[in-house]
Amino acid sequence: MIPECYRLWAEVEAEASINIFRKTGLLVIGAEEDRDFQGIRRVLQQENLTREQFAKRFSSVQLPAGKSVVVDENAGVLFADRGLKSVQALFQRFGGVIHDGERVMEIIPGSTITLTTSNGKYQARSVVITAGPWAQSLLTSIGIELPLQTLRINVCYWKEKIPGTYGIQKNFPCFIDLRALGSQDDVYGLPSNEYPGLMKICLHSGTPSQPDERDKNPSDEDIKMVSDFVSKYFPGLVPVPAVMEHCMYTVTPDKDFILDHHPSHSNIVIGAGFSGHGFKFAPVIGKILSELSLGSQPSYDISSFKISRF
Repeated sequence: MIPECYRLWAEVEAEASINIFRKTGLLVIGAEEDRDFQGIRRVLQQENLTREQFAKRFSSVQLPAGKSVVVDENAGVLFADRGLKSVQALFQRFGGVIHDGERVMEIIPGSTITLTTSNGKYQARSVVITAGPWAQSLLTSIGIELPLQTLRINVCYWKEKIPGTYGIQKNFPCFIDLRALGSQDDVYGLPSNEYPGLMKICLHSGTPSQPDERDKNPSDEDIKMVSDFVSKYFPGLVPVPAVMEHCMYTVTPDKDFILDHHPSHSNIVIGAGFSGHGFKFAPVIGKILSELSLGSQPSYDISSFKISRF
């Protein structure tokens, strides 16, 4: 699916006349014996960088003993805000209508589906539900219980001691460290760009939280872990977050997506459980959900994304 995502994001860029993707490369860091690391290396068809090669190429990063690195030269950063605004603008240009700020109150299935929101009622022959962290409560109301867990994610930015050391302008890459610091969770980072002089480094996980209560009793247990990570890997960063924001992940047990029809109502299509790595797939996910809603054969084998696997 990823190769088509690259093509479709490029189409959006061309149609919207705006830059959405910046190629930076990606460092995939992992233990040599780690099965996920081995699988990624096979898919990328790349060999490891030796420690000497890594030290020469990325002198501002300290690679711990026992870790290996594969470089994905084609990876990069999607500017999510630009991407979302561009897609919405194109959608409206082609006749789409966006009703923002409406809370869905009720969905009544049938050959014609009735959907009630805080602003009124709508009827349609088919409906696609992509409700993010609110998917669980919304789907329960139409008879589906899915093993979705919503997580509150701390999104941290760390200050460069010398501005530009890890900057996108100096072609510093993104990275992901699999099972960082001996934990079961990954740590990922993006070069400094969004906030000049600040590098985004985050734990790819968080603490359970309901979406409407995510700002109540926030937990920062993972901040210390990421701070330790920054101290160990990135000596050119101040190991205290300069800016901290929050987002929500909606996670499935296997971290794979849910793309399927409602088990009892084929004209209700569900996209959920994107587990913190769905945005990059948005153009292809939208295509697949559209095909499902029209009763067409999906462009991809989506058997691994079926609800029945749970």
